[in-house]
Amino acid sequence: MQKLKTTGAKGDEAASGRVALMPRLCHSGGITREKACRTMPRSGIWIFLCAAILAPAAPAVAANLTIRVDNVSPAGGILRLGLYDQASYPNDEAKPIASADVPAVAGETVVTLRNIPPGTYAIQAFQDVNSNDKMDTSWVGLPLEPFGFSRDAVPFLSKPSFDEVKFTVLAGENSQLFHLQNSVRNNPADKARDTIRARQRK
Repeated sequence: MQKLKTTGAKGDEAASGRVALMPRLCHSGGITREKACRTMPRSGIWIFLCAAILAPAAPAVAANLTIRVDNVSPAGGILRLGLYDQASYPNDEAKPIASADVPAVAGETVVTLRNIPPGTYAIQAFQDVNSNDKMDTSWVGLPLEPFGFSRDAVPFLSKPSFDEVKFTVLAGENSQLFHLQNSVRNNPADKARDTIRARQRK
């Protein structure tokens, strides 16, 4: 059997099997050398496209969120904080996207939530002074312990809407600041005044 002759570099045919088989392809089945040369690059393009489609997508860059909570009471206890998206925020029993329970530091307590997916969120928190793992309320449902929302939104008979408390978390480092409150406003004039003040702090 005659051996296939291979030559060196500089434009000559390489010693790989695919190139060495080219003369046989050109003489079997009526496939011309020109047609084979036109077909093979297209096959390479399809292989590249399939590999790109099947390759796993690059993971989204996560975010870190540093939250400064001011006006923390010197009464101590635990600061309980939850981060919610639009779907989970209205439900008081919903599980937060991220949460933290940290010792309440008088004046200002700093909480950092790590590896959060970028998105639009809201924060609600309260200072569990007696560490009983719940917000203590009066017989009419008014909070008896300090509480707060992102953007310093103020509740009026019920907690603020998502639009009042929402903010955007981008990939990388982010920060938020809000203050704990000690009472619920039930006067429309107070509600309007506090809303204006919250917008001015943005």
